[in-house]
Order: sequence, then structure tokens, then C-alpha cells
Amino acid sequence: MKARNFLAIFFLALFFPGCIVYSFYPLYTPGDLFPNDYLLGEWADNDSALWRFEYKTDKTKPGEIDKTTYVLKIKEKGKTEFDPNKFEVRVVKLEGHYFLDFYLEDYSKNELSLFDFHVIPVHTFARLIFDKNSAKINWFDQDWLEELIKQNKVRIHHENNGDFILLTAKPQELQKFVIKYINTEEAFKDGLNAELRRN
Repeated sequence: MKARNFLAIFFLALFFPGCIVYSFYPLYTPGDLFPNDYLLGEWADNDSALWRFEYKTDKTKPGEIDKTTYVLKIKEKGKTEFDPNKFEVRVVKLEGHYFLDFYLEDYSKNELSLFDFHVIPVHTFARLIFDKNSAKINWFDQDWLEELIKQNKVRIHHENNGDFILLTAKPQELQKFVIKYINTEEAFKDGLNAELRRN
């Protein structure tokens, strides 16, 4: 799935699952996080949307930044303002491979409705392939995972309500899962993806 109008697609994915894998727990433990500046700054995707990665600041300690955590803001092409919704993004390195853990940090709407009270934040994670000026982000595909589970080819803690699968595995189990399938292209073929270039 292309990253066209990324935010719209991502929020549709949250409400109408099928193209990304959701997890109750993060892909990382506190010991897995490390300071980095790999994504710091502004990037453009293939649809000219602007992705801004900034370090997270500690609200309880003004001026103190967390260099293990980015806040991601996205401005779609033609918009003058960044979308008020923000993600917390963390880089995780496992056996020489890089992954990103996304968590919806700030879901902002002018008016809350009953629907909004049913939005539960979840983690999603993606493979990251990058160099100094480009980054490819590929989320794991939920349809691929569902097929593996149906065929008893993978055993990972999860819940399936018939509409979508929510992984309930703890970080260590999630890490084993992503490492096992890091080189399986079918795992990413129909998932959400984004190609970024440094601005």
C-alpha cells in the first residue's frame, strides 16, 4: 500500500484494519533504546508531504530532551499547517536490523464525539532501511500475518475478534517475531509503506 495521503490512510487503518499489524505492547524494552539522530529533521515523501522528526521534550523538566524518542508531525501537500496529531517514534536495532515503533501520542480533534472515546492507542512497527538522505519504512502486513496464523505457521500471543488481530505478545516475543520475518518480502508486500528523502 502506497503512502499516498499518509495520515488519512494511517487513521483509516486504525479504524478499518487490514494493512498494518497492531500491538498492545511496544517492540522495545527500555534497555533497547539508544540516543540517535538518524531521522532528526525534515523529510519529504513521494507525495510531497513533509515529515518532521523532533526529539521529545520532557514536560516535567523544561529544556530536557529525550534523544531516544522522536515526535513525528506530518504536513500534507497543499496544507499550511502540520496536522495536530503526533506520533512518538522510537528506533530499535535488533541483530543488525533497524525497526521503528510508532505510537499515537496526541490524537487531537476540535470536538470529541462518542466515536473518539472508542479509539484505543496501539503500537505499530515497521522495518527501516535508511542512509544519510533517504529512508524506506515498511509496516508488517496484517493480512499476511492472519494467513500465517490460520495455517498454524506462527505462534505468537494475539487476540482475533474476527475483524482484526491485536498482538498481545511482550516485547521480547515481538522481537523474535520481527527478526524471524525481516527478510520475508511477503511480510511487507501489501503493507503500508513510505519512502522519504531528506529535505
